Amino acid sequence: MTVLSVENVEKSYRTGGLFSRSRKQVLHGVSFEWKAGECLGVIGESGSGKSTLGRLLLGIEAPDRGRITFDGKRVTDRKTRIGNISAVFQDYSSSMNPYYKVEDVVAEPLRGLAASRAEAFVRVERLLEQVGLNASFRSKYPHELSGGQAQRVCIARAIATRPRCIVLDEAVSSLDGSVQIQILDLLKDLQTMYGMGYIFVTHDIQAAAYLCDRILFLRSGHAEEIVGVDRLKDVQTPYAKQLLRKIIT
Repeated sequence: MTVLSVENVEKSYRTGGLFSRSRKQVLHGVSFEWKAGECLGVIGESGSGKSTLGRLLLGIEAPDRGRITFDGKRVTDRKTRIGNISAVFQDYSSSMNPYYKVEDVVAEPLRGLAASRAEAFVRVERLLEQVGLNASFRSKYPHELSGGQAQRVCIARAIATRPRCIVLDEAVSSLDGSVQIQILDLLKDLQTMYGMGYIFVTHDIQAAAYLCDRILFLRSGHAEEIVGVDRLKDVQTPYAKQLLRKIIT
């Protein structure tokens, strides 16, 4: 069942200074649908517009034209996003308050949702266990964590409200190869555990093929092609074929 719908989305940014009328078009009429429980990869090289698309999906920015809706409601409405959409970003260090302990980082989205502070921290301990971190991590600060541990904390925070969809914006690209596989396997396990889905924004087609059900190829702000991972060998566009050759050769 289609839950998130992106319809003819366009986005541009002002260039050349505060008073300039010049604008650079980043997204051009992008349309696709995301189905409940699936993992959709959004693949593109640097400058393809994929990070901009990620921000629009999260309601951080609004499109110039077109609509992005979740269950028929615009994602720019915070009430639409709460409990439905969450995020894990590439830069795990800057996405955590350096003055917060891990337990505070994970509990942050639970404020106002848990019955009490004590209940919130019981849930934090359970969340940390689910991402492979024991209770000793509760009192650590972000600077005391390895990259993989920090990203696990960010994932625990993202699943705290049991969202139906998590946008993963280059969530494993800054990790070492072996740690990337561990995090991807963790995401698969959590998907099964919670019945949620992902939109996996990345330049790494191998990681996307490992995790995702379908892949959207984004080139220079255009949605070139969308295909199931079991049919990657049948891609039609030159751009998709070019990206696939990078993992074959």
